[in-house]
Amino acid sequence: MEAVQRFLFEHQWLYTILALTVLILIASFANFVVKKILLRIVDRLLGRTIFRRDAEIRRHSVIERLANIMPAVVIAAGISMVPDLPFAVVTVVKNVARAFVILTLAMALASALSIADTLYHRRPDARLRPIRSYIQILKIGIYIFAAILIIATLIDQSPLILLSGLGAMAAVLILVFQDTLLSLVASIQISSTDMVRVGDWIEMPSLNADGDVVEIALHTVRVQNWDKTITTIPIRKLVSDSFRNWRGMQEAGGRRIKRSIYLDQTSIRFLNDEEISRLSRFRHLEAYLERKQRELKEWNSQLGERSTIRANMRRITNAGTFRAYVEAYLRSHPQLHQDMTLLVRQLPPSPEGLPLEIYCFTSTTAWAAYESIQADIFDHLFSLLPEFGLSVFQSPSGADFKHWASDPAPLRLSGA
Repeated sequence: MEAVQRFLFEHQWLYTILALTVLILIASFANFVVKKILLRIVDRLLGRTIFRRDAEIRRHSVIERLANIMPAVVIAAGISMVPDLPFAVVTVVKNVARAFVILTLAMALASALSIADTLYHRRPDARLRPIRSYIQILKIGIYIFAAILIIATLIDQSPLILLSGLGAMAAVLILVFQDTLLSLVASIQISSTDMVRVGDWIEMPSLNADGDVVEIALHTVRVQNWDKTITTIPIRKLVSDSFRNWRGMQEAGGRRIKRSIYLDQTSIRFLNDEEISRLSRFRHLEAYLERKQRELKEWNSQLGERSTIRANMRRITNAGTFRAYVEAYLRSHPQLHQDMTLLVRQLPPSPEGLPLEIYCFTSTTAWAAYESIQADIFDHLFSLLPEFGLSVFQSPSGADFKHWASDPAPLRLSGA
C-alpha cells in the first residue's frame, strides 16, 4: 500500500488521471441510479392514470433529460477535489457543467410543453383553438432565456450584465426575428378572428393550395390538397393575401350548384296548341300551363280587334316553358336544399347562345354526392330539351364538318 502511495506521489499526473476516472465513474453511476429511480416512480404514477401505455408521452423523454442533470452536478461538485488541476481548468469544467444543466432543463421543459400540446390536440375542440403556435413561442422564449444564462455561466458573469445590453441589441433582434414576430402577430389575428381552423377546406390559387388544413404552426399552415400533395403556406400570407374558406358552406349544410345550359337561340319559338296539349301532361308543367293559358287568354281578350294580328298577342314560348319546368323540377328534387336560394334565370345572350343558369344548393356538402346530384340534374335536363323543341348550342366539331362535306344541302339552305 505504501509502495502504491509512493508511486502515485512520485507520479502526480497519474494520480490526477485516476481521480478524474473515479469522478467520471461516480457521475455515470449517479446518472444510472437516478434514471432507474425516476423512471420507476414515473411508471408507477402513470400506471394509475389513463396514460400508462401512451407511447406518445414517453416519446418526448422528459425523465431521461432530467436524469442527465445528475452527472453534470456530480462533476461540477467533484472537479475541485481532483488534485493538481489548474484553477482555470477547474473553473471551465464547472462552468461547462452548469451550462449543461441549464441546457438540459430547457430541453426538458420544451419536451414537457410538447406533451401538453399533444394532450391538448386530443380534445374534440382542439381544432377550433390550436395552441401549437403559442407552444412554439414559449419554446423560443425558453431557449433564448437559457442561451443568456448559458453564456453568462460560461463567461462567469452575472446574466444581468447581458440583459442590460439587450436594449442596444433590440433593433438587431427585431431584424433577426422579424419573420417570427410577423408570424406571431398573424397567428394571433387568425386565432382571435377564427379565420382558419384545423380541418377547414381552404383554397388559395396563388400558392396552389386547395384542400384541408392539417396543421397550424407558428410560421406555417400545412394544407393537404385533394391530390394528397402537401402545400406549406407562410401563416402571414393568410392575413396579407386573400383566400377562400369553405367552412361556411360545410356549416350551412348545402353546396351551391351554379351552372348554365347554353340554348341555341335559333331554336327558340312559340308553342302551338298541339305542343301545349302534349306538354300539359308533364307533371311539373300541368299547373304552370293551366295558369299561363288563363293569364294569356285574359290578356289577349282585352286586345279586341288587334288580337287578329298574332304579333300583338302574348303566346307561350318553348324557352319560357322549359324554364318553368326546370324550376318546378328543382323545387321537387329530394336532394336539393329547399330552404336556400333556388333560381332559374336567363343571362345576357352571347355568341355561345342564350345561357339558362341554374342556381341552387344540394342538401349535402360531400364532394362525391354533390357531383353525382349535379350530374343527374343536367343529364335529365339535356335529355329533355328536344321535348320542348330546343337544342343546345355547340361549336362545330370535326364530325359536323365531315357531315356537311358529304351532305351540303343544309349549307345551301342556310345560305339561301
